[in-house]
Amino acid sequence: MSDITQRFSTGAPQNLEQRFASRAAHMKPSEIRSLFAVASRPEIVSLAGGMPNLSALPMGMMADVVSNLVRDNGQEALQYGNGQGHPKLREQICEVMALEGIRANPDDVLITTGSQQALDLISRIFLDPQDVVLCEAPSYVGALGTFHQYEASVVHVETDDNGLVPSALAEAIKSVRAAGRKIKFLYTIPNYQNPSGVLLPATRRTEILKICREAGIFVVEDNPYGLLGFDKPSPNAMRAEDSENVIYLGSFSKTIAPGLRVGWTLVPPSLKEKLVIASESSILCPSNFTQLTISSYLADQPWRDQIASFCDLYKVRRDAMLESLEEHFPATAQWTKPGGGFYVWVTLPPEIDTTALMPKAIVAKVAYVPGTAFYADGFGSWSLRLSYCYPTPERIREGVKALGGVIKQEMASRKGFELKG
Repeated sequence: MSDITQRFSTGAPQNLEQRFASRAAHMKPSEIRSLFAVASRPEIVSLAGGMPNLSALPMGMMADVVSNLVRDNGQEALQYGNGQGHPKLREQICEVMALEGIRANPDDVLITTGSQQALDLISRIFLDPQDVVLCEAPSYVGALGTFHQYEASVVHVETDDNGLVPSALAEAIKSVRAAGRKIKFLYTIPNYQNPSGVLLPATRRTEILKICREAGIFVVEDNPYGLLGFDKPSPNAMRAEDSENVIYLGSFSKTIAPGLRVGWTLVPPSLKEKLVIASESSILCPSNFTQLTISSYLADQPWRDQIASFCDLYKVRRDAMLESLEEHFPATAQWTKPGGGFYVWVTLPPEIDTTALMPKAIVAKVAYVPGTAFYADGFGSWSLRLSYCYPTPERIREGVKALGGVIKQEMASRKGFELKG
């Protein structure tokens, strides 16, 4: 140990838990992030993470975009920027959203460090401890973690193969309010939902918007997968139908590259000022460098064709997963059949605990995400999420076959135990 190390080694802080703010107790590690250390081992077929597959993105082209940006506009790209986001990129984002029926003013767009930051900002300005957020059952684990951090209560609303059930939403609102609790917003991913992969039909979107509007509840529409439909376009965004009650979240992580960390929120004008203030207090401004990289890409490259290439790549992988599930999973299992996005949701017989099953799956060299990660109330123990976006089709088939074998073995052992008992 060097003299410098000895000089500054003063021992661990004492009474650390007493020094934390009370809200720090609500900061829990994501189950998915905890899986990454294991799932990233090369011998493991990871059907767990939702990493976009960048093999279809021409890296030479991206290198040219970045090189030209620094050479031609480096002084601006490497400088502080506008707290709300670069004006040109906000205009281009409006063009992207127009593909899903949204007519937007660039002044109402706030650029964020990924749409996850936008979700954090919305939670910060709306949520007090014990406030209620309505979420799909199941729902995105990253959103649940954010709401938990702000000490909100999540009430899950029933879904089916067509997404959020409007009648169940109306009943949930009635029940929560009858208990004297305050609902702040509905959080939903209507397009190829994470984790279920289901698509909310246009008729249900209209009905859900009407229910929330009449109840005085904002809708937070998270839409990272909307342009990733395989066979047909997704319905118009909910924000296209209601500009005053929908807070829209978008991202370039799935359609360009997640490492750039550029997302946005399109907000009703009445909310913009507080969200901009909250963002500036957190990060001062989004990165000019990554914003202008995206802006240059959108201006000079065939980005619509690139999205189509991503869709082709993911469709092949989706097909490999669905075919393998049909071949290797037990007949009593059920799963969604997504028309886009990244994920398949699998429901097993209720006696199978997918969290307890995970170590056996790892031994068989395959990883997934247990269903309980996507519920705030511990539900979903017999479900799991499979991701087809990143592995090759061959690896997907290999992983699904291995996992199917593990599940069948577990079912057989339980049946034998019951017979003995």
